[in-house]
Amino acid sequence: MKEKKLKKKTYMWYLIMTILLIVITLTVGVSVFSYYINHFTKEQDVNQYDKYYVMIAGDDSSLWQSVYEGAYDAGLQENSYVDLLDGVFDKSYSKEDLMRIAIASEVDGIIVVADESDEMTELINEAVEKGIPVVTLYGDNTHSARCSFVGIGSYDLGREYGRQVLEIVDNTTIQAEAEAAEEPIEETTAAEPVKVMVLVNANAMDSAQNILCSGIQDTIEREKPEGMQFEMSLVPIDDENAFSVEESIRDIFREGELPDIIICLNELNTTCVYQAVVDYNKVGQVNILGYYDSDTIIKAIDRNVIYATISIDTKQMGKFCVEALTEYNTYGNTSQYFTADIALINKRNVALYMEGDEEDEE
Repeated sequence: MKEKKLKKKTYMWYLIMTILLIVITLTVGVSVFSYYINHFTKEQDVNQYDKYYVMIAGDDSSLWQSVYEGAYDAGLQENSYVDLLDGVFDKSYSKEDLMRIAIASEVDGIIVVADESDEMTELINEAVEKGIPVVTLYGDNTHSARCSFVGIGSYDLGREYGRQVLEIVDNTTIQAEAEAAEEPIEETTAAEPVKVMVLVNANAMDSAQNILCSGIQDTIEREKPEGMQFEMSLVPIDDENAFSVEESIRDIFREGELPDIIICLNELNTTCVYQAVVDYNKVGQVNILGYYDSDTIIKAIDRNVIYATISIDTKQMGKFCVEALTEYNTYGNTSQYFTADIALINKRNVALYMEGDEEDEE
């Protein structure tokens, strides 16, 4: 009996401490953010903005920095100020924590890289109930009251990856035939299937990845050469942080047989696979299809380490977010979906992007 009472007291103590910790975290967060806003207002007395929006991405990668720049520039055109909330706090704050802070601070609009979790749904609905419109960015939350979603066409993106897989196979076949013509073939063996590995985020809670993978598979099945076989596998990557991503990808190179083609669906995975291919001396043995157009990825294409990458018009994506919030605040409604443009970068056109980088550096 005494043991049960002791366990109950211990449980209650842990519960009280947990609640207290959450309250303290939010209180400190709101206080810091309020100080930040007040400090910002004092410095910007000359400029009186009509609206104050915040963007919550969850990390500060170059992709989100570029999206933010597009949103910031578009905001200035509408006399609105857009802040990247991830840059105000340290990395111990989750997207959900930052959502709570933004809601408590009564901002005029929220742009958030969302997911389909119940917690995110509740937070978006809470913001909307308090008169704060929310635009979901890249990752959607379809069950919430968000006013709009800004992203990319997942199926079309998958189809582009599928076409690139077939192009790699076609180029490889031409090269193999050229080599075979120089040496007599003693016996004919059945061609092994082309192994395609798609790296998916283990913690993703939306259907976008599934739609994208369907686009890849459908395109390969419809357009593959007669008699050609493909084996497509989905490998979950622990995307909790940069270290876990790197370790998950290195495990692929340390264990088992490598695929012919690896498809990466985000910037970090692309960079880590590129580095692993170099470190494990697998350049030329594994073809990489990447995502985004960072300087590292562009240079890797120029050096023939990455075959191709998909570039997103990030500035356009940021602009669409602000347009959605402005329309909603002005008219009470806006378009449910905004789709950003994508472009393929490969060896044939990479020089154009290299030139653009050089101009930026000047």
